[in-house]
Amino acid sequence: VQLQACGGGLVQAGGCLRLSCAASGRSFNSYVMGWFRQAPGKEREFVATISRSGISTYYADSVKGRFTISRDNAKDMVYLQMSDLKHEDTAVYYCAAYQASRPQSMGVMRRASSYDYWGQGTLVTVSS
Repeated sequence: VQLQACGGGLVQAGGCLRLSCAASGRSFNSYVMGWFRQAPGKEREFVATISRSGISTYYADSVKGRFTISRDNAKDMVYLQMSDLKHEDTAVYYCAAYQASRPQSMGVMRRASSYDYWGQGTLVTVSS
């Protein structure tokens, strides 16, 4: 599967932004999807993940209550709605995917090493 993320940009602290990720390929609903981010000088970190059906979602503590991950399996899309953005949310955001044949644990879904496919990243800059 190929992933194309978009929707990044410059936003003021407290503002909102929605990232989108389009997947091309077959059987999108067999993929666990996730969002990760990498700030300048820092390692890539987990942001949010969503199960194949969309029923289960998990978030990093730093974004819980502010970010919402969702997916539309009919459109092969995954989204990250970000609100109450903070300067520390500034990063390149990546969508990622891996194929699964059975339900996955939270621990596996949160781990970057579980993901086989990565998009090119989209930059989010939050001005303070």
